[in-house]
Amino acid sequence: MSAASVRSATGLSARAAVSGPRLRSRVVRTPARRSRLAVNPVALFTGLVQGTAEVVSFANVGDFARLKLRFPPNTLDGILIGASVACNGTCLTVVETDGDCACFDLIVETLRATNLGELEPGSLVNYERSARVGDEIGGHNVSGHVSTKATIVEQEDTDNNRKVVFELDPKWSKYILPKGFVAVDGCSLTVGETSPGRFNVWLIPETIRQTVFKNKGLGSTVNIEIESQTQTIVDTIERVLEERGLGAKPRRVDTSESSSNAASKTYQKKPAAVSDGYKDPM
Repeated sequence: MSAASVRSATGLSARAAVSGPRLRSRVVRTPARRSRLAVNPVALFTGLVQGTAEVVSFANVGDFARLKLRFPPNTLDGILIGASVACNGTCLTVVETDGDCACFDLIVETLRATNLGELEPGSLVNYERSARVGDEIGGHNVSGHVSTKATIVEQEDTDNNRKVVFELDPKWSKYILPKGFVAVDGCSLTVGETSPGRFNVWLIPETIRQTVFKNKGLGSTVNIEIESQTQTIVDTIERVLEERGLGAKPRRVDTSESSSNAASKTYQKKPAAVSDGYKDPM
């Protein structure tokens, strides 16, 4: 080996000794945390009724009832005890299964707050199994917690749709807005016109065919679930205005006056004050 080669090799060895051994980079992967939602799932429905189920038996002992429903074939495939099913918009828990049948327990509050207490063998109910992650939300988020009941007071059929007018406690009217959402017997519907204590919807033929509306008529009772976001917004605005002393106060009207005179006075425009020679242009 030549002297130059020896000097070159010696220099490389010296530099390697100074810099030390080359370190390899390592990527340490931390295990992904499990989502709490995956551990504690919450029942959620979409308001898209999947069909109707028939009441096989309804054993009502006053403050408790056992409801047994027969579903269309294959509807209950994969269902487990403890699963949630919306029946006429009411979230119920499966306590027993038998082929295409499932049983549900109804407590006194459910019997009071919903129309399920009116069921009898042969009756039909709307049903929807709880939504799964990834399912299409074609209606709106429905919890299955019924807000109140309403009664059908008007019904008008035309060639392509049906207009249905509902009557309910007026205190709920502030949450039911034109073009807004409302769940009626678990069916997600768009609100038409509204007035204190009343609102209407329009049903297309497919909705009538797929739901219990095909058997509903004047005097029938339905379950109503208010759209939760609308209720939260309205209640929050009212609370904030009240805390700031800006809440609406009822106008006192002299009962000795006729309603027409009182109304005219209520909406009568007051003329602007005149000062320093200024004249009201109105």
